[in-house]
Amino acid sequence: MSAKMEMSPAMAVPATGGVSTKPQGAALREVAVKNIVWIWLIGLVIAFSLLNSFFWSAANLQNTLTQATVLGLLALAASLPLLVGEIDLSIAANMGISSAVGGLLMGSGWPTFACVGTGLVVSTAIGLINGLCITKLRMVSLIETLSMMIILQGGLLAITQGSTITDFSAAYLWIGQTTIGGWPVLPVVLFVAFVLMAVLLRRTVFGRQLYATGGNAAAAHVAGIRVAQVKIAAYTLSGLIAGLAGYFLASWQMAITSDQGAGLLLYSIAAPIIGGVSVFGGRGNALGILGGVLLLTVIHVGLAIVNVPSFYVEMIGGFLIFVAVAVDALRVGNNSR
Repeated sequence: MSAKMEMSPAMAVPATGGVSTKPQGAALREVAVKNIVWIWLIGLVIAFSLLNSFFWSAANLQNTLTQATVLGLLALAASLPLLVGEIDLSIAANMGISSAVGGLLMGSGWPTFACVGTGLVVSTAIGLINGLCITKLRMVSLIETLSMMIILQGGLLAITQGSTITDFSAAYLWIGQTTIGGWPVLPVVLFVAFVLMAVLLRRTVFGRQLYATGGNAAAAHVAGIRVAQVKIAAYTLSGLIAGLAGYFLASWQMAITSDQGAGLLLYSIAAPIIGGVSVFGGRGNALGILGGVLLLTVIHVGLAIVNVPSFYVEMIGGFLIFVAVAVDALRVGNNSR
């Protein structure tokens, strides 16, 4: 009997070397879902440009990037709790009350750096309290941050007495009002913040711990990651970024109102989700979040340019949040297959 074996057809097939065996249609759909935010963005930019040529003007580009700066920072603040599988509904209220504290201190004669610094300390402390309540007291993040939001909104109304704060020094307003060569300085903050976030998430141990904690907290704990400390750090950093957003918003608007930032909450959460941050935690990147921020900003600016009534803008915003959750569900479904 010959020792030579005949290979079956299955054995004769060469190794694929890691090449995907998915059908072409499924592969294209997966690519489209992963990059949906950029596809939408390009499509809307083309559409608004055709509807109104002013959309491509330098003045409108400056306005769009300036508006995207505050929303972008707030979206980064919202993304950190999302990455660890939690949520923070208090970031917009935190942004408002921390900037109001700094503004009131400036009216009392404090120097600019002390006013801004105190506001950031307040916002960071609020983020820390959220993290401690969720990890140490085991409070549900949705309910805990909702209650914190209500407390902060009431606190903002109380300390401003329903009035608008406008007494700012030139140094306080510099970042929001200065232009170089006709271009505002503020959008530089947007891109610097996203570069730093990209480095944090992809090049640091803390970034890997965020993904591990959000992906599977139990497995991360077994691997030696201090899950509670990671979540506390995520909420604390989120609070700090929210405080920075509050300062930049006040500097740009040259005013702090009694409902400062209230309309930004849902969009700040929708932007990272549209950009690929999972509501279940463990997935997302800075580039995707930036895409979500630019998409939502372009929609708001574009609809205003083509004279769409404001009440339709709110409806479209709600629809986008719905679509964002649906797209995230598609991503989860694709990853599980």
